[in-house]
Amino acid sequence: MLTLTDSASTVVKTIIERTPDVTDAALRISASEAGATDLSLAVATEAEPTDTVIVSSGAKVFVEQNAALVLDDKVLDAQVDDEGGVRFSIDVQK
Repeated sequence: MLTLTDSASTVVKTIIERTPDVTDAALRISASEAGATDLSLAVATEAEPTDTVIVSSGAKVFVEQNAALVLDDKVLDAQVDDEGGVRFSIDVQK
């Protein structure tokens, strides 16, 4: 199952906190088809019935079924640059 680094958890929580008009939202990771490596990120207010819900240090992530196949043994990390831009990366779990 996908895990999150402390940095990724902090960034996800910050994104959700700064999204207007959402109270119990999460970051949702999806893929266009099974096995696809092009992943999309979006704020979602609720999980789809087939999503995997991951909670890590207070951050919530919904992983769409197709994306879950690709991310099963991965870890999500995030860095924030000097201008406030966020870059997510995915690595193999150690």
